[in-house]
Amino acid sequence: MPQDIIALGEERMNKTIAVLEKDLSLIRTSRANPAILNNVAIDYYGVSTPINQISSISIPEAQTLMIKPYDRTALKDIEKAIQLADLNLVPVNDGNVIRINFPPLTEQRRKDLVKEVRSLGENYKVMIRNIRRDLMEQIKKYEKEAQITEDDLKKESENIQKLTDKFTAKIDDIVKDKEKAIMEI
Repeated sequence: MPQDIIALGEERMNKTIAVLEKDLSLIRTSRANPAILNNVAIDYYGVSTPINQISSISIPEAQTLMIKPYDRTALKDIEKAIQLADLNLVPVNDGNVIRINFPPLTEQRRKDLVKEVRSLGENYKVMIRNIRRDLMEQIKKYEKEAQITEDDLKKESENIQKLTDKFTAKIDDIVKDKEKAIMEI
């Protein structure tokens, strides 16, 4: 029973890490990253459709994204959606494709982004610790109901703490990698 709780907790922690990675992919570096457009959608024949489903997005150069819609009539809608998404990006429509140039980040902007990344990392560590708290409560409940012994409670508590430490270290590594990417010129 406690093993099921720990396995469920590990699954929840893995999902938390996946969401962190998704959130960090939306923070731009000086290099082009198609993930920055993941939350941008257009009204395509009456249906809100993500840009990446109606076009191919490529990176012809390190600081340029190129969006080539499968239907050229959607070019203006894509351009408008990018402008309205408040991503501080300027789409350039040449009639066939849309190009987005990523200007180099200033030193101050890089430092601000690093602070934002660290803050996000701390928020996700809190989520991991909340999962630990939930697991501990469930294990203690088993002990109160006499389904496990006090020794088992201590052993499982240590296992939960090791799991928590593993995932907080993983968050630290992910945040450090993102900081390095942001500070890279």
